[in-house]
Amino acid sequence: MTDHALLLVNLGSPASTSVADVRSYLNQFLMDPYVIDLPWPVRRLLVSLILIKRPEQSAHAYASIWWEEGSPLVVLSRRLQQQMTAQWTHGPVELAMRYGEPSIDAVLTRLAAQGIRKVTLAPLYPQFADSTVTTVIEEARRVVRERKFDMQFAILQPFYDQPEYLDALVASARPYLAQGFDHLLLSFHGLPERHLTKLDPTGSHCFKDADCCKNASPVVLATCYRAQCLRAAAGFAERMGLAPGQWSVSFQSRLGRAKWIEPYTEARLDELAKAGVKKLLVMCPAFVADCIETLEEIGDRGREQFVAAGGEELVLVPCLNDEPQWAAALNTLCERAPLAL
Repeated sequence: MTDHALLLVNLGSPASTSVADVRSYLNQFLMDPYVIDLPWPVRRLLVSLILIKRPEQSAHAYASIWWEEGSPLVVLSRRLQQQMTAQWTHGPVELAMRYGEPSIDAVLTRLAAQGIRKVTLAPLYPQFADSTVTTVIEEARRVVRERKFDMQFAILQPFYDQPEYLDALVASARPYLAQGFDHLLLSFHGLPERHLTKLDPTGSHCFKDADCCKNASPVVLATCYRAQCLRAAAGFAERMGLAPGQWSVSFQSRLGRAKWIEPYTEARLDELAKAGVKKLLVMCPAFVADCIETLEEIGDRGREQFVAAGGEELVLVPCLNDEPQWAAALNTLCERAPLAL
């Protein structure tokens, strides 16, 4: 059968490193109500203020990591798409970006024109968050609803604790850990605390109890990004045979003045250097493809900060990218994705 498509969706990237393209991308990204969950007038004012200086700063950061072929995130996602084309036997494998190009709208329109009526939608995020998974699903539903496509979705669920994913993560990281290190920092993308507390059905989230995330019930775990990050880190560490003191977790990429989940990666880099860590390995398991948050934020600025604080070497462990074992794992996960109601 060739009528069941697989649609991989990642975050996206500016079209180029020009300030104008970066501003356009940031405007689309930050105006998403799932990203900045404030009323539209407040969000519009806040984003307009951010866009005064941020595009120029971000353009410089993008330029420092841009590849000859284009954005690393897009290039690596394309390579994964090629790997998945050999794995997925039910129909075409497409790639879309939530922000920028290729858009979810354009890709679903193309699939509908080909007569595709069933799509497995695969948000490429191991952990659940409204600002990643939900916005992808809702955008796909919006397109189908507004364009009146006869299309049914199966949706890849967050896979932070799935053995196939964790085994692929271990296989990709093992060569770097085998070279020796003093400490491994698993740095996940951060989120404002309110993104988690508003989804907590119990009303007693982990910010009131430091151990809540570690002991989260299934109903809390289903929507608690921080708890899912901790489960993923612990699952990885167990498979690698790491002792508790060999690794720790932090959260990066804060934006604005809101209270974000802790501990912060910036603080941990200083703490580890001052504690005598000389060779630090950093993994970013919230991302499956290297991007500005890994290559520039950790690989460049994080390395400079760690060395300035007294460390000697920071090694960024690459994301899963287009590793064959990851592609095989992703195919398995997508094969069992449930149909969406």
